[in-house]
Amino acid sequence: MSVTFAPVSNTARRLLSDRAQLRPILLIGVPALLIALIAYFYFTGGRYVSTDNAYAKADMVSVSPDVGGRIVKVFVRENQFVKAGDPLFLIDPAPYQIALAQAEAQLATATANVKALRAKYEMTVAQLGLSATSIAYYKRQFERQSALAKSNFASQSNLDTARHNFDTASQLDGVLRQSLEQISAQLDGAPDAPVESHASYLAAKAMRDNAALNLERTTVRAPFDGVAGKQPQVGDQIAPGMAVLSVVSHDNVWIEGNFKETDLTNVHAGQLAEIDIDTYPGHKWTGHVASISQATGSEFSVLPAQNATGNWVKVVQRIPVRIAIDRKQGDPEIRAGMSANIEIDTKSEPVTSLQTASGAQ
Repeated sequence: MSVTFAPVSNTARRLLSDRAQLRPILLIGVPALLIALIAYFYFTGGRYVSTDNAYAKADMVSVSPDVGGRIVKVFVRENQFVKAGDPLFLIDPAPYQIALAQAEAQLATATANVKALRAKYEMTVAQLGLSATSIAYYKRQFERQSALAKSNFASQSNLDTARHNFDTASQLDGVLRQSLEQISAQLDGAPDAPVESHASYLAAKAMRDNAALNLERTTVRAPFDGVAGKQPQVGDQIAPGMAVLSVVSHDNVWIEGNFKETDLTNVHAGQLAEIDIDTYPGHKWTGHVASISQATGSEFSVLPAQNATGNWVKVVQRIPVRIAIDRKQGDPEIRAGMSANIEIDTKSEPVTSLQTASGAQ
């Protein structure tokens, strides 16, 4: 019995040939690819640290007035952009205008009082000069009458009159000197000084300046460029120090990333970072590490963790890292509170200290 084998088809021959050619590629290419992957992870492993526990931050201030009263006008709308110094709202200025008028009247009164005291001082000085002349005259009269009385050429009555006049003039001189000292004390011991340098004038001027300042403060202004929050309503009664609205900075925006403490071994200020904002997928920002917090986030909590207990469990802490954003023309708007992802290149060259300082502001 004989067996006859059918001829091998062309398709089968091509398949065997392809397998023979593929074998050296697999034997060489796959190990080479694995070696390349292992080398990549070996050299880059630990170079990049990242976190998705990151959020946009911005300077934010609650605007509160220095004076109280009723709001009579609101100059801004909610979410309106304002510049530093722009008026936000106006407190009823009428009571403060009256207070300023009273203070100005008191200042005018203080000025008049100082001038009157100076005039009185000058008059008393003139009276003292007249008193000195009178004392000299009555002294001569008394001495003359005394000499005549010894020679029995003057009556005792004339001698008594001369003595009385001399004593009266001397006592009047003493009264005038005391009055002069009193006036000088009221003029701060400097009767010849300008009116503007006396204490009573300065006190009245300080009250006037304070009243003027309070009147100026009835117009509450934006502390910096930013976006106004919820606006107050006309008619609201507010007190000094009461938070009325908030202003969020438009320019000074940064990213705060909460990194695991174990990821910060090689992180330093100035290293480059890449930022992704969840609101803008596909758009990337570059930045650099501006600063690293001196304490973990838990240290700033109202009730810090107490680890001196028998139920202690070690938990990896997170440390806030401030990332300054290198913003470019045409970048989308970043708003405070937006979620972000950060990746820091720990092998990158730090940016200059000047750039780091400006980003940390």
